[in-house]
Amino acid sequence: MDAPQVPQVQQVQQGRGDEIGAGLPEEVKARYRNLPRPPQFATVAEERLHRKQRLAAAFRLFSKFGFDEGVAGHITARDPEFPDTFWVNPFGVHFSQVRVSNLIRCDHHGDVVEGDYPVNAAAFAIHSRVHQTRPDAVAAAHSHSTHGRAWSTLGRPLDPLTQDVCAFYNDHAVYDDFGGVVVELDEGQRIANALGQNKAAILQNHGLLTVGKTVDEAAWWFITMERSCQVQLLAEAAAARTQAPLKVIADAAARQAYSIVGTAQAGWFQFQPLYARIVKEQPDLLD
Repeated sequence: MDAPQVPQVQQVQQGRGDEIGAGLPEEVKARYRNLPRPPQFATVAEERLHRKQRLAAAFRLFSKFGFDEGVAGHITARDPEFPDTFWVNPFGVHFSQVRVSNLIRCDHHGDVVEGDYPVNAAAFAIHSRVHQTRPDAVAAAHSHSTHGRAWSTLGRPLDPLTQDVCAFYNDHAVYDDFGGVVVELDEGQRIANALGQNKAAILQNHGLLTVGKTVDEAAWWFITMERSCQVQLLAEAAAARTQAPLKVIADAAARQAYSIVGTAQAGWFQFQPLYARIVKEQPDLLD
């Protein structure tokens, strides 16, 4: 199947809302009004602990889902008191071993200002530029997951083939300027520029990158984007074998699905059962 040519930076803006059903008729939005929303906090300390707990849980889930590849991969959470710093996994510690107490805090100069471990140079180069360029992004997630890497070699955006992938409809970019392992700030900035105002980017020959207004949201977008890459790879393989064309969701239907599954509230909400599951299975992550 011939792959369409895509520009280095693909950013298609569309109306976005934080709440599920944004832009839909009032009677539709009303069905989602009673759903939970991200919590509010009385103190900065409470908010910091919450973000760190979610961050540790996200790493445990990434390990459980097989998103680890040696020491590669990182998820960051902006500190609520010192927003020019972010919490990240300690370099060299397996995702399955990350807990609240061993997270480190890094500034935008690459210095560890809290914690006892070094920071991954790529985590600093990518995430510091993303957090600086996107002040709305509380969290960012990147790992070398199998299907995300495989799909990234095609240098194409995901197609609206299923309801779930519509979370990324007109809301993800392709960065096709791979320059080796990201250790230089200028490449981190190019990645941030390519991401633009989108929730995700496909880094060609590298993997996936997602952001969110909460750790929960960024982690969920990564999980579901990885699965969407797997689905499209399988679908295209089946289509190539049978010569049957893929059925792509129409624009109007994809936009409607996006307004329900692609909002910040939806991303946060989808993560809540996973958080409850991993805390029950691995309560030591909260240590």
